[in-house]
Amino acid sequence: MKLTRRQQDIYDILRDNLDHFDQPPTYDELCQLLGLSSRGSLHKHIQALTQAGLLEPMEGLHRGIRLVESVEAEEGIPFLGRIAAGRPIEAISQAALMKVPDEMLTGKSCYVLQVTGDSMIDEGIFDGDYVVIEQRDSADNGDIVVALVNNEEATLKKIVQQPDKVILYPANASMAAMVYKPGEIQIQGVLRGLLRCYL
Repeated sequence: MKLTRRQQDIYDILRDNLDHFDQPPTYDELCQLLGLSSRGSLHKHIQALTQAGLLEPMEGLHRGIRLVESVEAEEGIPFLGRIAAGRPIEAISQAALMKVPDEMLTGKSCYVLQVTGDSMIDEGIFDGDYVVIEQRDSADNGDIVVALVNNEEATLKKIVQQPDKVILYPANASMAAMVYKPGEIQIQGVLRGLLRCYL
């Protein structure tokens, strides 16, 4: 489940202020911490975070909430398979987690893909490397992104977006850029880190 920006803000504030509370905070305490005047608005966001498995409601006289222990923090972030740095291939979904350095995480949803191909070698991204991707549906020109092509195949490329076209640039002098109509490309994430195994 993808969180709204407000829900992510609430979760981040709760996580960052965890040590502030001697016991799970009440809704009134949360409203004060978050600067909200309405418990109803907070309740709606708390319900969404509970459905996402991030919060757990507490029953009792002074009802409150607590954070669910993060599997991600303990075991890693999702490893979703392979992605091409050459011709596009499908990113294959796999039920696995991979531990990555905290410095590569942004506080937003991230995942790992393994690179195949050599079209990004001039950016220091080689066949067999693992890339840490922040899940996003937008990017700045010049970002290296996971781009979904025609709702079928994913590729790792540098992106330039213009009103009438989207250009995916390889980082390999022997390869040509790929040009698409804006509706043919969906951004699925932005590169945030690189992992490499030396055998």
